[in-house]
Amino acid sequence: MAWELLLWLLAFAAVIALIGFSAYQLICLSDLEFDYINPYDSSSRINAVVIPEFVVQGILCILFLLTWHWFPFLIMAPITYYHIKLYMKGKHLIDVTEIFRLLNGEKKYRVIKLAFYCSIFIVVIYRLVTTAVLLLIEEDDQALESGIF
Repeated sequence: MAWELLLWLLAFAAVIALIGFSAYQLICLSDLEFDYINPYDSSSRINAVVIPEFVVQGILCILFLLTWHWFPFLIMAPITYYHIKLYMKGKHLIDVTEIFRLLNGEKKYRVIKLAFYCSIFIVVIYRLVTTAVLLLIEEDDQALESGIF
């Protein structure tokens, strides 16, 4: 049971990182829209965090699969497939010359992804708290049965 708590703590940290990556990309696109940053800097900053985001999300999905947590795995599998498909086609990076033409679409994509990661965050928080409470109750029952208290 302690391993499950460790899994959910790791998932909590990973989902926080995914939310941070997605919010950072959205902020860079908003800065570009309001002309606070030039297209080259914006695209290079976004492209620098795309691969780490894909890796963290893929590892988290594989971790849920290997630990037989089917509900989180099935929620994350479609976006993992989509990330793999984008990477294989080479469309995962933002092109500097096309960024203004694709700005609204990219912002919508990042907002949807941010909402998806926030919903995953709610599931992870719920499972983390449930696992921690069950682990504490189990330890209390073992202490009462041992006759120490």
